[in-house]
Amino acid sequence: MLIAITLYMSFIYGCIYLLFEAYPIIFGRIHHFKPGFVGLTFLAIFVGAAMGVVLYLVIFNPRYERKVKQFAPLPVPPEHRLEICMVASPLFAVAFFWIGWTAYPSVSFWAPMLAGLPLGVSIIFLFLGLFNYTIDAYLAMAASALSAMTVVRSMFGAGFPLFATQMYEVLNPHWASTLLGFIAVALAPIPFVLRTYGPRLRRMSRYSPTGKLPIKPPSDEEKRALGVEP
Repeated sequence: MLIAITLYMSFIYGCIYLLFEAYPIIFGRIHHFKPGFVGLTFLAIFVGAAMGVVLYLVIFNPRYERKVKQFAPLPVPPEHRLEICMVASPLFAVAFFWIGWTAYPSVSFWAPMLAGLPLGVSIIFLFLGLFNYTIDAYLAMAASALSAMTVVRSMFGAGFPLFATQMYEVLNPHWASTLLGFIAVALAPIPFVLRTYGPRLRRMSRYSPTGKLPIKPPSDEEKRALGVEP
């Protein structure tokens, strides 16, 4: 579980830093923006991230709070944290295809820039969902799991910008972004696999104390046995 989550989050983190090299090529060389205006194109990602926070607070967090009441007095299984990731993982891949195949001089700069909206939303959703899943799955071991993720993620963040310019110059912005989109597609099933097989993996893990949590909310009889009024 941890290897898959770390790989996915590290790729996402690396892509964020890669865009600091890719956007100057897309908007500076193709659309002839000055450096100051190239910096403003990142605002679309910020707006998308803000939209993601609002959507999480308005839609997904209330859904999770309802599950807390359904599973009480037991904790909610970690797999329910992945619903938000199952929405975001395809969106993250689509955003890179969008950037790649609208990065033409004949296409308005608004087209690749607006791809930052789904990119920002998907980044926020994936980080929130995968972080919360890791914490819920490992509990007392979560600090160690998050530390390992942070180390690997930081290495990806440092490494991706080192080859980003060369990749975008050799492959051109269209195919370079498409390559990232294909990698995102290959990693997109991770939340779906963990949602399906996560309970079995948690039972097999020596470090996850949540392996015995029921997947479905306890029945009224089970709640009475636990001393809780249904």
